Amino acid sequence: MESSRNLLLPSFLYSPSSLSFNATPNLTIPPTTMDSDPKAAPFPVPSPIEPAKPKTKIEMYSPAFYAACTAGGILSCGLTHMAVTPLDLVKCNMQIDPAKYKSISSGFGVLLKEQGARGFFRGWVPTLLGYSAQGACKFGFYEYFKKYYSDIAGPEFATKYKTLIYLAGSASAEVIADIALCPFEAVKVRVQTQPGFARGLSDGLPKFVRSEGVLGLYKGLVPLWGRQIPYTMMKFASFETIVENIYKYAIPTPKDQCSKSLQLGVSFAGGYVAGVFCAIVSHPADNLVSFLNNAKGATVGDAVKKLGLWGLFTRGLPLRIVMIGTLTGAQWGIYDAFKVFVGLPTTGGVAPAVVPAAAEPAKG
Repeated sequence: MESSRNLLLPSFLYSPSSLSFNATPNLTIPPTTMDSDPKAAPFPVPSPIEPAKPKTKIEMYSPAFYAACTAGGILSCGLTHMAVTPLDLVKCNMQIDPAKYKSISSGFGVLLKEQGARGFFRGWVPTLLGYSAQGACKFGFYEYFKKYYSDIAGPEFATKYKTLIYLAGSASAEVIADIALCPFEAVKVRVQTQPGFARGLSDGLPKFVRSEGVLGLYKGLVPLWGRQIPYTMMKFASFETIVENIYKYAIPTPKDQCSKSLQLGVSFAGGYVAGVFCAIVSHPADNLVSFLNNAKGATVGDAVKKLGLWGLFTRGLPLRIVMIGTLTGAQWGIYDAFKVFVGLPTTGGVAPAVVPAAAEPAKG
């Protein structure tokens, strides 16, 4: 009975050496197999299957990190601005010709009657390309400048004056982003507000250059900076602050323990509220950009004289609040969703406390 039982078990389980804790198990084939074929070589013992390695995460502040942020910015800005082209089209025409486009509803009615449903997306190509270029620079350089200024300030001052770092980082990024956007914005406004000027970017850009020269594409750069730099400073600084306060006061669970879906919901909510502030701060300059790009040879003084100070601050503002609030919320949602997709944490949250070196417990 004993010998028959041994035939069914590996030899190292019943060999005398297996009783010793210091002995190495005898990983050979049972004797019966070897006896049946003395020339047979022992078959190799397969190695254990190694566990799958976890997905490689992008190292923070590495070139791959900034490349991912740049790609996220392209998606978030390009897609969202293209999606709201009909709202932007009505807004621009209300700013240029308020007598004809008296309100949002009548503006849509006029466009539908004169240009049909296809007219609502006139200028979508320069919108997509222009704001994709702007988003790449805006988000990519913001992450770079935020880290750069934080390193200059040092850990203690970076935490103490984090809002100033958000403002400085976003302003620096937007200066570069608007240089990329400006030519596309000039053509977009002309296509959207002057029916018959051009069908889109392919014929509108060369026609614009023939009419006003290459430098004419940058005629609206200073007003664009005046619109976009305050907008972006408010967009990033208020978003970071709002998200930090949501995690600090409204959600009892630490951010790193919250689900990704909850974190993305916080990003959208924080972005929407930040967008309302952005629209109010940047609206006068937005009216100037639309006016200057539509009228050849016009100046800022001409715009103020025609629109008036009250009109400069209020004309088209309700529509822009709705548009920019939705736009900004969607942008932060898409941007952070892309970061999660590539293995990066979402933007914002409670900053970790800085522990001074002297306060660390002595080792040993």
